[in-house]
Amino acid sequence: MTSPAPDNVLGDWHETVLRVRYSETDKMGIVYYANYLIWFEIGRTEYCRARGFSYRDMETNDDAFLVVAESYCRYKAPAYYDDEILIRTRITELRKRSLRFGYEILRVRDSQIISEGETGHVVTDGDGRVRSFPEGYAQRLLAPPIHKPQGEPVPTQISPE
Repeated sequence: MTSPAPDNVLGDWHETVLRVRYSETDKMGIVYYANYLIWFEIGRTEYCRARGFSYRDMETNDDAFLVVAESYCRYKAPAYYDDEILIRTRITELRKRSLRFGYEILRVRDSQIISEGETGHVVTDGDGRVRSFPEGYAQRLLAPPIHKPQGEPVPTQISPE
């Protein structure tokens, strides 16, 4: 595969809805910053599941691991205990041995973007050696979802910046 991914994939967000748990907040009820990276992981895990496979499939069946090589998160507004949030995930780059996911996290009640970021991943084998994607996975990542997300989609009203 080449970089970047085709434009039609770049515009195709996968959406996952969560509710902020008490354990994810600090004493003031504001989400602790490291939890955003956990939510990014949930977003990319659900992105893959919607395309018919899981990380475990790659690890167990094909000795391939998606190692996080870099991450970035920009915090734009706070999230609070019991907020419903929308994690939006998409592929922004796909190469033979690596890929990049982009994310937006929105507060559902007001459609406020509360964070955005990305993670870069390298494909390795079980011994940590860089390898190519196993047959078929890159194509599945770029394909439209075959499984619908749980629940009804949450309408968002996002204006371009």
